[in-house]
Amino acid sequence: MQRCLTATIALHTAFRRKTFAIHCKHTAAMSTLLINQPKYAWLKELGLAEDNDGVYHGTWGGKGEVITSYCPANNEPIARVRQATLGEYEETVQKSREAWKVWADIPAPKRGEIVRQIGDALRKKIDVLGRLVSLEMGKIYVEGVGEVQEYIDVCDYAVGLSRMIGGPILPSERPGHALLEQWNPVGLVGVITAFNFPVAVYGWNNALALICGNVCLWKGAPSTPLTSVAVTKIVAEVLEHNSLPGAICSMTCGGADVGTAMAKDERVNLLSFTGSTHVGKMVSLMVQERFGRQLLELGGNNAIIVFEDADLNLVVPSAVFASVGTAGQRCTTTRRLILHESVHDTVVERITKAYNQVRIGDPWDPSTLYGPLHTKQAVEQYLAAVQKAKEQGGTVVCGGKVIDRPGNYVEPTIITGLAHDAPIVHTETFVPILYVLKFKDEEEAFAWNNEVKQGLSSSIFTKDMGRVFRWLGPKGSDCGIVNVNIPTSGAEIGGAFGGEKHTGGGRESGSDSWKQYMRRSTW
Repeated sequence: MQRCLTATIALHTAFRRKTFAIHCKHTAAMSTLLINQPKYAWLKELGLAEDNDGVYHGTWGGKGEVITSYCPANNEPIARVRQATLGEYEETVQKSREAWKVWADIPAPKRGEIVRQIGDALRKKIDVLGRLVSLEMGKIYVEGVGEVQEYIDVCDYAVGLSRMIGGPILPSERPGHALLEQWNPVGLVGVITAFNFPVAVYGWNNALALICGNVCLWKGAPSTPLTSVAVTKIVAEVLEHNSLPGAICSMTCGGADVGTAMAKDERVNLLSFTGSTHVGKMVSLMVQERFGRQLLELGGNNAIIVFEDADLNLVVPSAVFASVGTAGQRCTTTRRLILHESVHDTVVERITKAYNQVRIGDPWDPSTLYGPLHTKQAVEQYLAAVQKAKEQGGTVVCGGKVIDRPGNYVEPTIITGLAHDAPIVHTETFVPILYVLKFKDEEEAFAWNNEVKQGLSSSIFTKDMGRVFRWLGPKGSDCGIVNVNIPTSGAEIGGAFGGEKHTGGGRESGSDSWKQYMRRSTW
């Protein structure tokens, strides 16, 4: 879900020998790893240690570069992970393909039973795994737990779906004949996920891919490798308990080299990529060059439109939740607040007051509502965006500065006075900056919503039912998620999640998203 600086395929061989991407640095002698401190002893409940294998295909390994995972709240090292070499990637693909021969023969409802057990195993670890997400990604604890819950919920959904997938029987024009649609698994599903949802996005893909009869090869974000390892250990234990090949759910921690190999590998029958539009475009071209199948979940420059008749008691908490949640690092974060000129000043005043009351602190503190950015690089991007906004005519009415404390903390920021088509407004900056725009009429507001390149999530606040239906209709929002009187962020697993245009067009989770993990035959 833009999510996005994932598998930085753009940072290739030149950087592999140096600092790896954002959090992932070359191995150093460290005696102060957080995992060795009593406060973080719970990490060992997830099977983690000082040094962790980053490859799994039934057995654990890792002969590649050793990287260190850092905590965004204090930039202290947590633990180390040994990444995959390209040779180990090759071995993992081979074992995954062999495992598919076993998995594809198991009836779909029986596959659903395995997925049910995966969900139950996650339930037993939801607290400790949620804490790891908070520690390694930086989101607040309640969001970390909620993300694990999403994986659990998708498992529950997939269990029922395992008894329902199938195609219709169609009338034939030939006497005594019938037409049938047969759905079969594609085979090996590669899943590349982003740092901002290091559990949930894999869960969306994994649960559905499994009940459809596929095996999965996962490459998580290079900056959240411990979460990838911990989740894989939980899933692997379920497979082992059922005497199934571990390579049904394999994993290769790695960077650009592994991501590129997956994109170019014809044995990867479907590649699901979540990340930035920039990297997603490169991935898409590599997959398309081999006529492969792809599922893209990329960026979102999402807007809330507030009309003159809106209930401002709904608008203010919704806009604040959607703009500062996860410190602005969700693909569905509200980045543009488009206000009718008659309510503009009132809404800005009320939202600014609410911003000033947001509790900032350690993400694992239950009272914290707003934690750090994931990386130091994100802090630099935040400062650059604030400066560009000022240069393009914007006024910072709240925030705009780095917070003087350990970790990657910045102030949640509101900027007014920019033109609707200012370059910075049309740039999805993955940080907590809200651009407030002023509009005159419905036609103008709808046009502004649709003029950005991405098309993920959108929302209007109004009491006019005619306007609501125009918003939902063909001349309304062009986004994949179209909301009314609720925030842009958040989505229910029962509906298809995804967006249009530069968001990539892919759909995950509910509705008929399962079809993307299968191939169709008519007979």
